[in-house]
Amino acid sequence: MLEIIHVIIAILLSGTIVVQTRSSGLSATFGGSGAANVVQRRGAEKLIFKITIYLSIAFFALTVVRWYTF
Repeated sequence: MLEIIHVIIAILLSGTIVVQTRSSGLSATFGGSGAANVVQRRGAEKLIFKITIYLSIAFFALTVVRWYTF
């Protein structure tokens, strides 16, 4: 039963990560962005961001629970 819940959370977490938009490309990772960008999340973007955080916490907690139950 825990395995099924874990898979469902993993799929939902992957989906929420993929849905989120990026404000900068790969060039910003290596210092290619000249100006600092301030990101404010509003509306649906903020909701998806919070859901992603909650799903990641649930995924980690369930991983720890499964680790100690088997």
